[in-house]
Amino acid sequence: MRAGKLRHKVTVERVTITQDPDYGSVIETWTPVGTFPASVEPINGREYFTAHLALSEVTTRIRMRYQAGLSVLDRITHGGTVYNVQSVINPDMRNEELVLMCKSTT
Repeated sequence: MRAGKLRHKVTVERVTITQDPDYGSVIETWTPVGTFPASVEPINGREYFTAHLALSEVTTRIRMRYQAGLSVLDRITHGGTVYNVQSVINPDMRNEELVLMCKSTT
């Protein structure tokens, strides 16, 4: 993997689930795991209407150096956009690079 293509800084976040001690409700908190250089490549997008709202969805490919433990339960933030990880691909199973297929909705 060529370092020149990794020109974006992305933050990997992992959800932490706790229970409110007063009311017993579940609280989800996103905790940063780390910030890594990556390549962020929008692939396609679409707009749709639901409940009288116009929404857009963008599919994005994020390439980064291999980081053990990343999964579809994590999310990526970059430039104010939150990307939900749909799949984690380890090309050739060489533990050198990860390709994350993500979706963002606005």
